[in-house]
Amino acid sequence: MSSHNSKLSRRAFGGAVGATAAVAAAGLGAVPAEAADRSADAREAAPGERDFRAARERRSRRPNILFILGDDLGWADLSSYGSPHIKTPNLDRLARQGVRFTDAYSGSATCSPTRFSLYTGRYPARTKGGLAEPIADRSVGLDPTHPTLASLLRGAGYATALIGKWHAGYLPDYSPTKSGWEEFFGNFGGALEYYSKLGLGGEYDLYEGDAEYKDLRYYTRIITERASEYVSRDHHGKPWLLNLNFTTPHWPWIADGDTAESAEIVRRIKAGDARALWHQDGGSVEKYKQMVEDLDRSVGKVLDALRRSGQEEDTLVVFGSDNGGERFSYNWPLSGNKASLQEGGIRVPNILRWPARIDGGQVSRVPVFSPDWTATLLELAGTRPHPAYPLDGVSLAGYLLRGERPAERDLFWRVRGERALRRGNWKYYRGKSGRDQLFDLAGDLREQADRAAAEPARLAELRTAWERTDAGLLPYPS
Repeated sequence: MSSHNSKLSRRAFGGAVGATAAVAAAGLGAVPAEAADRSADAREAAPGERDFRAARERRSRRPNILFILGDDLGWADLSSYGSPHIKTPNLDRLARQGVRFTDAYSGSATCSPTRFSLYTGRYPARTKGGLAEPIADRSVGLDPTHPTLASLLRGAGYATALIGKWHAGYLPDYSPTKSGWEEFFGNFGGALEYYSKLGLGGEYDLYEGDAEYKDLRYYTRIITERASEYVSRDHHGKPWLLNLNFTTPHWPWIADGDTAESAEIVRRIKAGDARALWHQDGGSVEKYKQMVEDLDRSVGKVLDALRRSGQEEDTLVVFGSDNGGERFSYNWPLSGNKASLQEGGIRVPNILRWPARIDGGQVSRVPVFSPDWTATLLELAGTRPHPAYPLDGVSLAGYLLRGERPAERDLFWRVRGERALRRGNWKYYRGKSGRDQLFDLAGDLREQADRAAAEPARLAELRTAWERTDAGLLPYPS
């Protein structure tokens, strides 16, 4: 067991009134009209942004890859995506230096299935562990024999590390170090109390490799320091992959310095309150704002360390979220939130920066989702997926680097009780009501104008496409 005693070395869509009212109702009071207007449609280009165009003439070596995930971060929770009250200057700067994707999606609507889709490049339901939505016990996880982004890149000569939230299975059977990451520092479960590191079952959940690591400081500080140290290393000529998975802004609603609230949650956990960590009697819009802004500062520190290391030019940075926002997230104009296949549950902020190959100040409206990044990163690293485990994601490398037309394909999602498929701007959705619905996202991002009766042939076509894909996936256990 290790110990620690010192520091670790979104235009109007519905108008400004609706957005202003939404924020005022949340307890923040009125916001300036221009801020509310910005929040109305993050799909519009911001000042200084232009539509994406590949810079075809550049050449570079294989990139380092820094893939950063926020946890339960909603589509409009960044100021660059239209939040009128949360300020995220570091992530906004990252977007100005690269490409901001307006129509980006997570691979599923909750934590661990999306992580499966990113780690494997496949639909979560290709594997038994991906059927858990999310993983909540030790019975399932990511099979160590399944190829992953990390194992494939490692085989291609990359150094690999995962820092932060794993949430793809517990010890002793499942671990990042069993699935291709050479180094792991972080937590195994879906949530932990930020100071004590107690998880959903009351267990201590901070590990270095497969051994407990004692550090009772605020968790976001710890993994920020670790990630900053990693990107600063001399990797002896090897390119590297770092998956940096923050737990911020996932509940419990504990910001840095909230030690009294932390102590109360710990008391309840130790007293046997199995739902204490869910913190359903706590949090606020203001507390959530503090946590997102802390995430932004933390990302900024890691990016500063990367710049100082001299590797910024040749490092591809991707930022995203594992699913849509939750209780205090600013999701306007989207409907639904985490756990739903409405837009608010799966549309997420997504930013890409690679100075050596891609110009900054750009916006892309091409629909993408988590498994696409797996396919893209493998191609950019000069390797291929395992032939026995074909990817469901589509590589964006030709679009990003050579100006090729993006592949036309469907985006597919399935969770218990819900189904969704996007083709172009059309989205087929069946929620828990069991009613098939059809929405044109080009003019109805809020999914309120159901076009199913007006477009029966299109509805039937998309439903058939969904069912065809579903038939090739593992069924849910009864």
